[in-house]
This record gives sequence, structure tokens and C-alpha cells, in this order.
Amino acid sequence: MSKLKVGVFGAARGRTMIGVLLEHPDAELVAVCDKYEPLLREVGEKAEEKGLKIALYTDFEEFFKHDMDAVVLANYATEHATYGARLLRSGRHIMTEVLPCETPAQGVELVEAVEQTGLVYAYAENYCYMDRTFEMWRRYLAGDIGRVTYGEGEYIHDCSSIWPRITYGDRNHWRNVVHPFFYCTHSLGPLLAMTGERPAKVTGIMTRADLEPYMKGLSMMTAGIEMVTTKSGAVFKSIHGGLKREPGSINYELYGDRGCMETQRFGDPYLNVYREGSRACHGNLESYFPQKFVDAELAEKVATHGGSDFYATHFFIQKILGRENGKWSIDVYQAMDMGLCGLIAHRSALAGGIPMDVPDFRDPAQRDAYRGDHACTTPSVAGDQLLPRLPIPGGMPEVPQEAYDRIRDLWLAGKDFEN
Repeated sequence: MSKLKVGVFGAARGRTMIGVLLEHPDAELVAVCDKYEPLLREVGEKAEEKGLKIALYTDFEEFFKHDMDAVVLANYATEHATYGARLLRSGRHIMTEVLPCETPAQGVELVEAVEQTGLVYAYAENYCYMDRTFEMWRRYLAGDIGRVTYGEGEYIHDCSSIWPRITYGDRNHWRNVVHPFFYCTHSLGPLLAMTGERPAKVTGIMTRADLEPYMKGLSMMTAGIEMVTTKSGAVFKSIHGGLKREPGSINYELYGDRGCMETQRFGDPYLNVYREGSRACHGNLESYFPQKFVDAELAEKVATHGGSDFYATHFFIQKILGRENGKWSIDVYQAMDMGLCGLIAHRSALAGGIPMDVPDFRDPAQRDAYRGDHACTTPSVAGDQLLPRLPIPGGMPEVPQEAYDRIRDLWLAGKDFEN
């Protein structure tokens, strides 16, 4: 069987997917698109080291015409759904980086493109595939802690120092425009993937926003918190944002009716699992380093994010090929469950933290209610449905252009931000 021909749109975050594709036995990297030419040259050089010649594009329309079976979308996080729906309708399978959509209307368009074409959509929520979270997923499916009652997911990452590298001093970059709840699936996604639970209601809570960094052209120092009640009655707490903490925190806890599992915030990357025995409040506690249990030898070739970047791309390929391990790939409905929680949580926070229903986009009737819902914090997308980023009377203050110019100068000089 010939290899799948795969293209990548976005060579910055796409570096890791490109690395997987250059090594994968079932796929061939054929084209990469990015507007920043130095990144394209870097990709071309890496391909040549492998004895490969790939097409490099700065224009998406030219990239779109290339002969490809599948496309990885690693472009701006607010633009995955619109490009994705178009690629699906052109006959290409797609995998999107986080987040699945910026607005509910985009989510409707994406879901219906998947349904109408019958092609594969995969969501690259790589935090589901880190050694500890993937092991928690495996053990939950095995019934080791019973049925979930409560869970916590935590993704704390202060990006202040690398802000020049990831926003380029562009005032309209998506990271400078989105609300604090948008980037929710690193914390919430693994909980939903592990358990198969579906969110029913969400309450959005926001920490006090520190606007001093914001006025320097940086991210607001704030965290979004989603309190999610699932359809079965379980409760999940998801927290994510740029709080002051080094190293950053990637932490998960899961409580069932027969035990619990949790990762370790500091120190060695243990997984702790408690399983209750026949006697109430007595059982077995394990603490260990999880090992890769799916295609481990191939996974070891890609080390970024603990090898989790490999699995998202690998399972996408396996699903297209109809293989058993494709079952681990995250589909469009699960992606919507993960991403819509953040979009609705923002509306909850703006309304004073009241619980709000999370729509199930598996149901066409529920999708209909959101078909024209373009509400978000990006003016060019929202139009007259524009939402404020924070519940601040009078709106957000204007950041002086000099602040963005300084960030851009640091990026061009290859320097990180310093206070």
C-alpha cells in the first residue's frame, strides 16, 4: 500500500507534526505552508537530510491545490475550523491543532462538513497522550477506579518570557485577542477523553486580571476556571492560564467510586493510583512511572511534549487507514465537547458566573440554535456580536503601539522578554 500524502499548514507549531511525518512508515510529508519563509527553509533542510523533497508554499491557495490525502492544520488557533471545513469539502482528511473553533457557528460548520463528507477529523489535544494521562485513560477504561465522580485538570503556563516568540509583536495575533477561557482543552480535554463523559453545564470563573503586563503588550495574568457538570452528574474542575509558577503545572486528578488516580505537581513524573479492595477505606496504592503502551518504539522517535505529539498524528493516520489504534483518535464531537466548554464558560463569567448549558453538537436540533452564533472577542469575526474579553466597566484599556513594537523588536532580535 502506498503511503498517505500529508501536508502541514503552519510550520511553527507544525514542527512536531512535521517531525512525526518525516519518520512515519505509513505517511509521506509532501507539502508545508507558512507565511514566514525562514521556517519553510528550515523544514526544507530537514526534509533533505532525510533524502526527501517537499513542496514549500507561502500562499495557502497554492498549497490547497497540492495533491494531498490529508492535511494537518497547525495554523492560528482561532482559524482551524474555517480552513478545516473547506479542506474536508475538497476531499482531504484533516487534523486540527487546538482549539477546534472560535465560535459556535464555526463548530456547526466543521461538524457538518465531517458528517457530509464522511472523512476523518482528528483533534490533536496532545495532553491526552502524555505518559501519565494516557495511562490514566487506559486504567479508567479497565475499570480500575470504578465510575468517575469528580476530576481536576490543571494547565498553568506563564508565557511572558516567550511572548515575543509566539506573538511577534502583532496586536491582532490571536493570543492578544482571545478571552481567558479560550485555551481550555489542555486542562479539560484529558478528563473528558479518559472518562468518555459529556459536559452538560458549565460555570465560568475568572481570577482577578492583572492588566499591568497587558499594557506592556503581554498576556493578561489571569486564569480561566471551568466548573463542568457532566451528563451523568460527575463534576470536573478545569483551570488554565498564565499564573506565576515555575515550572508550569500539568496536573490531573480523577476520583471514582472505587478509587482514584492523580499525577504529581512537583518532582518526578509519578502516577499515583489507589484502588479500594473488598474492605471499605482499605486498598492498594501504587506510585510508578507509566510506560508507553501503544507503538512505543515508534513513539520514542518524537520526544516533544513527552511523546504526546507523536500519538495525536499517529492515531490520525491509523484512523484514516482503518486500523485498530485509530480508536484513540479524538473525533469532532469530542473536540466540540472540549472546546465549547471554554466558549460557554466565558459567557457564564460575563453573566456573573451562572451555570449555562453546553450544547451537544451530535444533535442537529441543538446545532441549529448556534448556526448563526458568531459571538467572540475578535471584531472581524464577531461583527455586531462582539463580546468583551473581561467584565470590565467601559471595556479594556488600549495598549500603546510602542508596547507591541518593543515585543516585535525582541522577536526580530531573537530575545525573550524581561521585566
